[in-house]
Amino acid sequence: MTTSQTPPPPETPATADGADDTTPVMSKRQIWTVLAGLMSAMLLAALDQTVVSTALYTIARGLAPGHGLGEVSWVVTAYLLAVTATMPFYGKISDLYGRRPVLFVAMTLFLAGSALCGIAPGLGALIAFRTLQGIGAGGLMTLVMAIIADMIPPRERGRYSGLGVAVMAVSSLLGPLAGGFFTQSHVFLGFTTSWRWAFWINVPIGIAALALVMKVLRLPPQPRRGHRMDFAGAGLLTGAVCAILLGTVWGGDRYAWDSAQIVGLGATAVVFLVAFQYVERRAAEPVFAPRLFRQRVFRLANPLLFIIGFANMGSVVYVTLYLQLADGLSPTSAGLHLMPMTFGMAIASITAGRLVSRLGRYKVFLVSGIVCAVTAMLLLADLHVGSPSWLVSLDILLLGLGLGQVMGIPALAVQNSVDRADMGAATSATTFTRSMGQAFGAAAFGAILTARLTVNLPGGTGALAGHGGTVDSGTLAKLPADLRDRVIEAYVTSYDTVFLVAAVVLALGLLLALRIPEVPLRGKAPLAPAKPLAQKPLGQG
Repeated sequence: MTTSQTPPPPETPATADGADDTTPVMSKRQIWTVLAGLMSAMLLAALDQTVVSTALYTIARGLAPGHGLGEVSWVVTAYLLAVTATMPFYGKISDLYGRRPVLFVAMTLFLAGSALCGIAPGLGALIAFRTLQGIGAGGLMTLVMAIIADMIPPRERGRYSGLGVAVMAVSSLLGPLAGGFFTQSHVFLGFTTSWRWAFWINVPIGIAALALVMKVLRLPPQPRRGHRMDFAGAGLLTGAVCAILLGTVWGGDRYAWDSAQIVGLGATAVVFLVAFQYVERRAAEPVFAPRLFRQRVFRLANPLLFIIGFANMGSVVYVTLYLQLADGLSPTSAGLHLMPMTFGMAIASITAGRLVSRLGRYKVFLVSGIVCAVTAMLLLADLHVGSPSWLVSLDILLLGLGLGQVMGIPALAVQNSVDRADMGAATSATTFTRSMGQAFGAAAFGAILTARLTVNLPGGTGALAGHGGTVDSGTLAKLPADLRDRVIEAYVTSYDTVFLVAAVVLALGLLLALRIPEVPLRGKAPLAPAKPLAQKPLGQG
């Protein structure tokens, strides 16, 4: 197939993917078999974003007794940096050299990093191995959705792509629970667990998932191009992303926002981005081809995903903190109380995906999902000390139903509007922008919370001097009754502001959703009967 030099008009879907002979023909059984392997890989990568959070204190005692929690937190930060920074690289390189070999490399890096984390002799080694693990996980998070796009035409893809959102929702709940389980020295499969098991458990599951996918997956041969990967551009983009993410992680926490360190990181990011744009204009195969930005769906859907990631981070983190302070729950119990939101996201993403496939329309779900999410955020902003727990559960259930509709559909709309030759790059752009939105959301909402506390709590967090300077359910129990009541009221009022800002940001996303064109979903090719699978060289597809 030859890709035209002229991009298709915005209101017309590209023709390189869909109900033509480029769509791979797989039986329903084969598709579900591959999906089982792909979803397992995505679950492992997503779980490792949060599985360590409940084990940090145990890791600090075992590997770094002389270090503070700030140094140990790099076990989490290094992974998140590596995941986000490598997403665009994997999308483009899989467009050039095929999904299968790149998926094999990504999973191998992830499993090698997992095994090495389990035997890390010290904190420095663990951080290095977590970085290696994150480099592999960045590929898994991107390639799973790109492979689904290669396997299934857009009109049918909604039935399956909603599973990815459901897996992400479930992983956010299971990660901390799994980390806590392994850390507390349970007997599992005849062995006594430790925090190292949180990494070792990835290896057998990952190997099984990879073997399943490699055996059953059949993709059309990837058209070879006469150009090499733009490694210079990828390196500059990676440097910019790392500088931005470090700034969002450290700003307002380790360093003041106007400190030389944060300003320097911002300046570094700007320099890298300017250099990246210069290199991309001259590259034969840029990381994000200019033709992608000529697609209106691509231009609008990616900012929408940034906003969704931004608001989602505020909801998950600060609903959990609200439950800890207002209801006196432990971190684990507060996480369990997010089950209505997780349930809502899973049900809404799967149901909306199936309806998209049946109706061939997606815009209505973008609009209805954001309206639900905005309504839920406004209801959360109305919570106060003494609000019944059932009301909180209903609010976050509504939030889950809203976010579940909009987490996956923008990516489907983007995939439907681009040529198959750009499918990996376009898909990686959607996962990348959502991840960046989460990073900025965490930083922005943290800054808003701190600012509001200076108003709502006389003396700000300085009022807690002598009590650790921070607040959780354990600290509250040790405070004098009058100070405890003032602190709870101040924090809950400040959380209300966070939820209100999140509602406003989501409302801006509604304006973007209304402008996204309704491009007809391509292809409704029937599934072929199962055929014996011939062995296929690793580099094909």
